[in-house]
Amino acid sequence: MKPIARRFEDFETYRIEADATNRLAIIHDPKRDDTNFIVCIEIFDVDGRQPPNMHDHGDEWFYVLHGEGTVNVDGNEEPLKAGEAVLIPSGGEHFIQNTGSERLYMMCVMVPDDAFGDLIRSGVPAELDAEDRRVLGGLVHAA
Repeated sequence: MKPIARRFEDFETYRIEADATNRLAIIHDPKRDDTNFIVCIEIFDVDGRQPPNMHDHGDEWFYVLHGEGTVNVDGNEEPLKAGEAVLIPSGGEHFIQNTGSERLYMMCVMVPDDAFGDLIRSGVPAELDAEDRRVLGGLVHAA
């Protein structure tokens, strides 16, 4: 068996809605890798946020790679900054908002996928731009 490696050019990136202020870059998911989970990077523009959402069957874990924001779950808010993680259990209505002065980058893992990959792919194709590559590439090279 071989490992399944992904590089920037392999990430499928979308905005769920055309006017969304966040993008999701799919790294691994059931459609591509025959897994029961999804791994993506969620990128929030300055002042960007998700609409309130909930996953009936998927527990969602986020790790802040760069930037700062807040997570709100069922009306309970927590600040987040680089190096911190948060778990959102299935059934919790939640949203994340960028509260910093630059983009917010978060690693997201959802187990099981709960059709999240399908929802992302139903959106508008987007790209990782030069700033995304600089920030994400810098994280890789700084390690």
